[in-house]
Amino acid sequence: MKKILTAIACLGLVACSTSTTTNLVDRMTHDPNATNTEIILHTWSWNFPTIAENMKLIAESGYTMLQTSPVNACFSPEGANIKILDAKEGNWYHYYQPTDWTIGNNILGTEAEMKAMLDSAKKYDIRVLVDVLPNHTAFDIDLVSEEFYAAVGGRDKMFHTKGLEGIRNYSDRQQCTHQGVGGLPDVNTENPHFQKYYMQFVNKLIEMGVRGFRYDTAKHIGVHSDPLDTEAGVTENDFWDVATGRKEVLGVSLCIPYDSLFVYGEVLQGGGVPEAEYAGYFGQTASTYGHILCKVIENHSAKDIDILSWYHSAAPEYLTTWVESHDTYCNANETADLTDSQIRTAWVLLTARQNGTPLFYSRPMNSTRENYYGDNLLGARGNDEFFHPEVVAVNKFRQAMNGQIEDIRISEDGEIVVVNRGDKGAAVINFALESNTVELPTALPDGEYHDTVYGNLFTVNNGVLQGTAAPETTYIIVK
Repeated sequence: MKKILTAIACLGLVACSTSTTTNLVDRMTHDPNATNTEIILHTWSWNFPTIAENMKLIAESGYTMLQTSPVNACFSPEGANIKILDAKEGNWYHYYQPTDWTIGNNILGTEAEMKAMLDSAKKYDIRVLVDVLPNHTAFDIDLVSEEFYAAVGGRDKMFHTKGLEGIRNYSDRQQCTHQGVGGLPDVNTENPHFQKYYMQFVNKLIEMGVRGFRYDTAKHIGVHSDPLDTEAGVTENDFWDVATGRKEVLGVSLCIPYDSLFVYGEVLQGGGVPEAEYAGYFGQTASTYGHILCKVIENHSAKDIDILSWYHSAAPEYLTTWVESHDTYCNANETADLTDSQIRTAWVLLTARQNGTPLFYSRPMNSTRENYYGDNLLGARGNDEFFHPEVVAVNKFRQAMNGQIEDIRISEDGEIVVVNRGDKGAAVINFALESNTVELPTALPDGEYHDTVYGNLFTVNNGVLQGTAAPETTYIIVK
């Protein structure tokens, strides 16, 4: 785990050359003593200048990494890509429709603006992750650049044999890996010419200072056990071997050791996904645990809900976790009705825990439960929640508790949860809509404590933490 989660010493430019890496980490075997300290801020739809302007605040708020939206050339109709969601002036999912693997688009900004942002990240010791999506192109394949088509050997080489057909059964791995997600044309990711072109893009990002990737729709790119598209001449599902530096393609390979990058794949759970095989390549998303947290929020209680399990076969130290993601907020609006205070309570539980790498999704500025998109401007900063005092407190708590084992205690009615970390600290969460008495076991030494956010008094007597918690409020106690 330490190899994956420890930043390399320099976040500046590196000289990229063809290289190979050692065997990948076993991400299925849990080390009970492993603790995670990294925290990701998803600067969703913020443009490069906006991210750079807020880098100091991001660092001061306790984040160690930030994740950008896709930086590649994308579907950009004239007059659009201004609004997050608007029939005429753009949609957030336009940048999930690649037209070329080049850097810069009219949502996030130019290559030069990205470099300036990366330089700012280096100054504040923030690792930048880029959301990449090699699995598909734009809906309208006529908008894909001719340079891109030429690089992969022509239009007939770009897509899987049934790549222009939509998936009908997501539990069918052949459909899942060879046909279109949501109708998006499915790229033949096993085409070595595509792999070379894509890896040149990845290496250029690394040269600029990028130090990690989130792979969109990762479960739709096949692993070795998945069916082969033999009609397209595929003899091996080797995209992930190339993407993670295990092998080179046409003289090009990942230009720095893979274990110096933070990489995770959007492998949404369910449908017979080969989680163990994907774990050989990267960390995965704990999507089921996110749904469990939302159930706790909606019930205002963890009673009869198992919040200790991570609901995943991979080791929890290699999972990326969230309360909500841009998809759960925008795609189906699953979490958009949840209030900011509800999101905070679950965030504190998630981030105070020993394992997982939590991702905080930045909601749009001035968004409300009646108006999900608020100011509705692509490129603008999100609302103030990413630096709310409770969020900042638990972010810093997480890093301070490195090496401390978790012990989670839950009140009988499930409304109060205490996440103890060794004998060094505790996070107190009240999920209820009313004030509650806290009376749960802790390893903190007996004495009086004031939480780091509100200064509220808590006491420990004979190993029992006592105090009062306001409605939907959290508290951080440090020894």
